[in-house]
Amino acid sequence: MADNRDLLKQITKLKKEKNAIILVHNYQRPEIYEVADFIGDSLELSRKAAETEAQTIVFCGVSFMAETAKILSPNKNVLLPNLEAGCSLADMITADQVNSLRANFPEAAVVSYVNTNAAVKAVSDICCTSANAVKILNSLPNDEIIFLPDKNLGSYVQSHTLKKIYVWDGYCSVHQDLKKQDLISFKKEHPLAKIIAHPECKKDVLEVADFVCGTGGMAKYAENNDSSEFIVVTECGMTNKLRDDVPEKHFYSFCNLCSFMKATTLEMVLKSLQENKHPIYLPEEIMNKARNSITRMLALA
Repeated sequence: MADNRDLLKQITKLKKEKNAIILVHNYQRPEIYEVADFIGDSLELSRKAAETEAQTIVFCGVSFMAETAKILSPNKNVLLPNLEAGCSLADMITADQVNSLRANFPEAAVVSYVNTNAAVKAVSDICCTSANAVKILNSLPNDEIIFLPDKNLGSYVQSHTLKKIYVWDGYCSVHQDLKKQDLISFKKEHPLAKIIAHPECKKDVLEVADFVCGTGGMAKYAENNDSSEFIVVTECGMTNKLRDDVPEKHFYSFCNLCSFMKATTLEMVLKSLQENKHPIYLPEEIMNKARNSITRMLALA
């Protein structure tokens, strides 16, 4: 097996030859950062890719992220290096289930988290991110909202709105398994540290956090806060990214690993470029309807 230096060299060469860019989500393996053109959260990455002249997009993340990149760049070749890189949260809701919810709550707008598959986005009224969910919901004229698929993010949003929210019973297992009492014990080991938690965590975990935000807001909070120490409550890879982004401060992981996010390797990235593995194909109707849900969000947010 080639060592990482050789792999990095081959990948860099192929990127130039194929007019390709590599998008890397914050939760990926640290060595994957080395080949990234852009590192960040899923929607931010897809938007940046759409603005480039690259013809091929290699998305080092999970399947719904690569779908979103394809939705925003329909004429580009979008590759997912590992087909096994799925998302248990996204798979907890289907388009048919969304349509059933509409029938049960006809006055409600359907707001889907970007962590959903393309078919679900296509039958939603609008999408949201963890950062803009509250703003999106409060911007809608509807007094009732169907929010999916993450019940913890839905609970967090409910605490910031007067609207009636019907929350789907889905969750991210990485965040769902983080426990309040364990966090309190961990805090005792680092008493001066501020706690930054992702809103996909359970309500009782968020109650002990100093700041709640998605991955895109964590570095900014750490940079602007007077504290020099932070406990990061999310997937473990984010702590490595924060140490790179804000090296003058100290970050401690209170986390779980996501096996899906860690499923992509440098070898897979190279093979994806060499053999065009694995292209994302979506029906045009689903792409167009899903794009409408995303563009509505962008217009409001």
